[in-house]
Amino acid sequence: MPRLSKKTMFALEAVLDVAFHVGEHPVRSSDITERQRIPKRYLEQVLQHLVRAGILSGKRGPRGGYRLGRDRTQITVGEVVRVVRNLEAETEPSDPSVGSPLAHEVVWPVWERLRDSMMAQLDGISIDDLCRQARDKGLDARSGPPPRQVVL
Repeated sequence: MPRLSKKTMFALEAVLDVAFHVGEHPVRSSDITERQRIPKRYLEQVLQHLVRAGILSGKRGPRGGYRLGRDRTQITVGEVVRVVRNLEAETEPSDPSVGSPLAHEVVWPVWERLRDSMMAQLDGISIDDLCRQARDKGLDARSGPPPRQVVL
């Protein structure tokens, strides 16, 4: 089964956070980190790739931050997943020599069809769809996540 990596989840959370919070001023990465509890080391890397892909636009400086690169109805979950997959492929390249002829001729093609089917479904889900689902569930990202429970 194709996996949902941490980076993919962080990227989707970041894009949703920007979609919920963008207004007169861009959304700062420090605000995304605080609201969504995304480790800064992951977030900065993911945000840069999302900007390069045109999903987000970035502005540097004291009044800088991030906005959606286009309307949230035009950005799909599949696009975000592809950006992260490409990022992960840069740091963890796959080894095509791994596996037997049986794996290459039978197992991998099944896996690829499954992946392609999943990506086709994700391409049909927009960031706007996810924002509406979050609002319907009372998870308006403006409030951020609930505070962490600390047990002493």
